[in-house]
Amino acid sequence: MRKGTTRRQLITAAAALPFTFAISRYAKAAEFTMKLATGQDPSHPVNKRAREAADRIKDASGGRLEINLYPANQLGSDTDLISQVRVGAVDAINIASSVLATRVPLAGIVNTGFAFSSYDQVWKAMDGSLGDHIRKDIEKTGAIALSKPWDNGFRQVTSSTREIRTPDDLKSFKIRVPAAPILTSLFQALGAGPTPINFNEVYTSLQTKVVEGQENPLPIIATAKLYEVQKYCSLTSHVWDAYWILCNRAAFTRLPADLQAIVTREFNASADDERADIAALSQSLRADLAAKGFTFVDVDKTAFRAALGKSSFYKDWRGKFGEEAWTILQSNVGELG
Repeated sequence: MRKGTTRRQLITAAAALPFTFAISRYAKAAEFTMKLATGQDPSHPVNKRAREAADRIKDASGGRLEINLYPANQLGSDTDLISQVRVGAVDAINIASSVLATRVPLAGIVNTGFAFSSYDQVWKAMDGSLGDHIRKDIEKTGAIALSKPWDNGFRQVTSSTREIRTPDDLKSFKIRVPAAPILTSLFQALGAGPTPINFNEVYTSLQTKVVEGQENPLPIIATAKLYEVQKYCSLTSHVWDAYWILCNRAAFTRLPADLQAIVTREFNASADDERADIAALSQSLRADLAAKGFTFVDVDKTAFRAALGKSSFYKDWRGKFGEEAWTILQSNVGELG
């Protein structure tokens, strides 16, 4: 031991070594940097798994590629982000199919009311023929999907004013929906009064009673703390929604082929992890939110689907999506309408 050096000083110096190594490991600035923007709270699994993918990509690339994450609409509302990724103002975004449908109409086919009854149906379709069909339309816009779809979850209806138990309870119900034509159409067909509002304004809109309720998957309801301004949650599972990790085509193609392969591989791995997270949360959150005073209402989904079937909803959207897409959807979920 060097004169004047205590054991505590040696232990302190040793403890600092891993941190020093972490700083010096990638001493040079990254050769390529990208911005990934999302609309979800930092605690949502989308951001946790995207952060892990970015870390693995940096490690696997030897520090050549660094992806910086901007959650919670830091870089703009959901609809803003679609425009930004198309023009390259941001390199990549996470976006729900329901919102993406404002620019890629076919993306909204997954939001067809009561089409999917289980995750087995969802992933058979989205990792197969339906997902492939949607991806081709996405690529026509100047963006590309970095991975297979992630999971936004099955959407449920919440309310601050009434329990929604039957389709009749939706009559004249003021409900926030995303800027998604098919969700607006669905709730209009059920007699409600849907109001499109960007997600970053949802909490305030509920708090100030601009709308009575909203509809989102349980993980969003939990991470955005919507239970604070809502009282009831009806387990309608009226639509399933995907998340897509989209990248500006030019931003992706400027990467060397080896880095492109790393990005695709790691975002696909995180897609699997995020899907498992959402499936688990959809089960556990009912108890967690009930403990916070949220009242859950079990509903007869067949009654809602039957009410929807009496409207022109399925016929109208079949015409809008086209026979090819509708045939692919029904080959995965069965006859609709």
